[in-house]
Amino acid sequence: MRDRIVPVLRGLIFIVIGLVLCGVIFTIAGYSAPLMFQSIAEGAFLRPRAFEHALRWGLPLFITAVGVGISFRAGYFNIGAQGQFYVGAIFAAFAAEWLNGAPAVLVIPACFAAGMLGGALWAFWPGLLRLKSGTDEVITTLMGNFLAGLLLIYVTSGPLKDPSGSGQQASSRPLDAAYRISDSYGLSPTIVAIALCVGTAMWILVNRTAFGVLAGLAGRNARMIEWQGAQLYRLGLSSFLISGALAGLAGTLEFMGPNGRLASGFLPTHGFTAILIALVANLSVVGTAFVSLFFGGLASAALFMPIMAGLPAAAIDIVNAAIALFITAKSNAIDRLFGSRGRK
Repeated sequence: MRDRIVPVLRGLIFIVIGLVLCGVIFTIAGYSAPLMFQSIAEGAFLRPRAFEHALRWGLPLFITAVGVGISFRAGYFNIGAQGQFYVGAIFAAFAAEWLNGAPAVLVIPACFAAGMLGGALWAFWPGLLRLKSGTDEVITTLMGNFLAGLLLIYVTSGPLKDPSGSGQQASSRPLDAAYRISDSYGLSPTIVAIALCVGTAMWILVNRTAFGVLAGLAGRNARMIEWQGAQLYRLGLSSFLISGALAGLAGTLEFMGPNGRLASGFLPTHGFTAILIALVANLSVVGTAFVSLFFGGLASAALFMPIMAGLPAAAIDIVNAAIALFITAKSNAIDRLFGSRGRK
């Protein structure tokens, strides 16, 4: 138990350090640090329905972050969650377009299946390159993000373009209301149920199956897994596919839920925030759930920062970047605080 709690506590300390650093930076820039912290606290936790708003942003992050954690656990650094998120949404949009007019009971599951397939396919080719030829998956998945962003621009300004759009932003035709799983508020029993199912399934996969045990061992010592007769190729490719499928599922939720359409460049930091969440949670499924709610609250607070502190909404990206900076740092002082030796 201690081995699971300590890394999360360590991550929380670095979150606090990152927030303090942002307070100093914003003070130097002429803003009020107390107002910044007040806007974060009220926007994320204290105002009415704050928990619901944290869920709205946190649930898609949780689904993507759990998938990222699967690949990281197996020792593969899938940095392409953003691209897989986009491609999943694109596949779901095409499925909805092709099945338009069919009963919702057929279209909605088909869109979910298409979204997960799209995300999995976008994770498949970097995984295949990594396992077949040793290509660095960090580079291929990162480049995949940019390719997916360009693909999103193409489909929203081409095959799926909304002819009645204003032209200020390329977007697809609105999804029929019968196929929506939430209103623009972005929270519904369907989305909550999907997140719970994903969390439960991934917890069982990680903690109660041979795949979860072998993936954890492979992340520590891949050669030992091969000595035990396990197929590292199958294990690694499966981790990529699961990770991509869950990112694609999150993209589908955004398309069929609050957005109701595709738009070029929507939620541009979703995948990178999910990676940060997985690292803060130390790849724990339960820890990921709590950390996702925290970062969902931060995303909600971004709406309050311009009003209360005069900060631009993009300031929340600076906060996330500061947290990412410290969460990947090594600190012997922090390690001694928890009674463990820092890495040399």
